[in-house]
Amino acid sequence: MKQLYVIHGWTYDASRWDKTLEILKKNNIDVHFLNVPGLTAPSKKIWTIDDYVAWANENIPDGAIALGHSNGGRILLNLCAKNPQKLKHLILLDAAGVYENSPKKHITKLIAKVGKPLKNIKFISKVFHKLTGSTDYGKAPENMKRTLENMLESDKHLNIEAVTTKTSILWGKKDTITPPRMANKMNELLPNSSLKFFENWPHSAYISYPEELGNAIVEEMKNV
Repeated sequence: MKQLYVIHGWTYDASRWDKTLEILKKNNIDVHFLNVPGLTAPSKKIWTIDDYVAWANENIPDGAIALGHSNGGRILLNLCAKNPQKLKHLILLDAAGVYENSPKKHITKLIAKVGKPLKNIKFISKVFHKLTGSTDYGKAPENMKRTLENMLESDKHLNIEAVTTKTSILWGKKDTITPPRMANKMNELLPNSSLKFFENWPHSAYISYPEELGNAIVEEMKNV
């Protein structure tokens, strides 16, 4: 029986993954779903990418197969950049990690600074969510908002090309949070990667297409 370690993205409700995890288990995959500190596991700490890499390194054994969605992908990319021999195989699902020096990011930073006193005004909150693509940002306690800022900042320093781990990239064509261009960039930079696009998937396929996602992961696992 193959084992798979999963690091979820920026979510506070792990139950959203249940249907996908059921598909994996029915196909004899021993799934270890890791609850991320500060999100699905309580933490009052302000986390850095180095903190999360150390946490992932402790919770995932050497030679494992691991999947990271969104911010979970960012964590695993940083882990593999620092220790390319850590994982046997890496699966990236609509992963974060590609740095884009775009006007959108500058607008986001400005809103974050100016909008703090207005955070309880519903309209401002919706505008922030639209521009940042982070629907759970408004639910986060202050320490985790700082953690999210640390994660976004860390992309400037990630050397993706240092990740030599064999990597499967799975991506939704309708992802507006980490758009398909980021998948193409990752595939271009990762020296040992393959890329598959899925026509109707948004950023969180485990919510809207859980069975299709589960089956896609199973297919990747067959080749590991």
